Amino acid sequence: MKSENFETIAIRTQVERSLHKEHSSPIYLTSSYKFDDAEEMRALFANEKEGNVYSRYANPNTSEFIEKMCLLEGAEDGFATATGMAAIFTTFGAFLKNGDHIVSSRSVFGSTHQLLTNVFSKWGVTFDYADLDKPEDWEGLIKPNTKMIFVETPSNPGIDIIDLEFLGNLAKKHNQLLVVDNCFATPYLQQPIALGAHISIHSATKYIDGQGRVLGGVILGRKDLITEVMNFARHSGPSLSPFNAWILSKSLETLAVRMDRHCENALKVAEYLESHPKIKLVKYPFLPSHPQYEIAKKQMKQGGGIVTIVVEGGVEGASKFMDGLKMFSISANLADTRSIATHPATSTHSKLTEEERNIVGIEQGSIRLSIGLEHINDILADIEQALKTP
Repeated sequence: MKSENFETIAIRTQVERSLHKEHSSPIYLTSSYKFDDAEEMRALFANEKEGNVYSRYANPNTSEFIEKMCLLEGAEDGFATATGMAAIFTTFGAFLKNGDHIVSSRSVFGSTHQLLTNVFSKWGVTFDYADLDKPEDWEGLIKPNTKMIFVETPSNPGIDIIDLEFLGNLAKKHNQLLVVDNCFATPYLQQPIALGAHISIHSATKYIDGQGRVLGGVILGRKDLITEVMNFARHSGPSLSPFNAWILSKSLETLAVRMDRHCENALKVAEYLESHPKIKLVKYPFLPSHPQYEIAKKQMKQGGGIVTIVVEGGVEGASKFMDGLKMFSISANLADTRSIATHPATSTHSKLTEEERNIVGIEQGSIRLSIGLEHINDILADIEQALKTP
């Protein structure tokens, strides 16, 4: 039975059953595979026949995970990586060479910023940052040697948003590769490829797993583009392990119901904090006060599970609030079943200068709240008592 419904696809897509007729997919903990004869071995290595050759290339568990993600996001093909950052590095490495240029959103994860400024710059790749709230500036930054437009939307941790349809048209006009980090939205809330992106990237460590257990990443896109990714990845080796792929594939079965609760809880937290006297600013895509609220409503199903706030009192106020939390975890991770508070200026984005952080809205009092699946009354009670900390 074929279905177009997200939940059914996520639950019912699985690797072919073995002779044991298992109901749930087994874990294929094997590094290599046996060939029937020398000719099959030759044909598989020559890409004349489809099949497993070596688990650095593919494994039944990674193949199942990729197939699900492709179906859920509307992609032709994909490649699974060991981490989300491995997915970004592999995408950059597959398509960029000495002399190439990237136009990137200024609001990017701290490690992505490090790739652009300290890693690919050593290899002769240059970049320019553009602001998500100034779409009119993007076209002017495209140069004759620009090869890629890269964007996070919603961004980490500023929760800024840009119109992906606009970027898709811009990329098409200038023959650019549009790459979107879709980590915060997940394929359940947003499908960048349908809006004009060529490649969509996820840190599967986050909402795809959703329970803080394993690392993983995935690159999704057109088959010819993913072939380029595979050619790079098979030799550089950032492959996802079979065990983690099995976990992530099983986790997709509950992604929709988890995201519904994350979004429901996060919206209530955002609405509550927006009127709180100790909070200077609340950023959440589905708050009408969000600068790109209309764009968010157009391209996202719901607002996601991340709320970014600015606490009165700068770094001291932020520290006092975080230290006052009793249920929330203080962690650098996000997208867990458990609610998490993070101070980006001293953790995930600490390698940026203060000027760079201020430009993307990361103040000393900024706190990223990853709203979990606990009862909303307990989440709100913990925030309220922490804000009363003397």
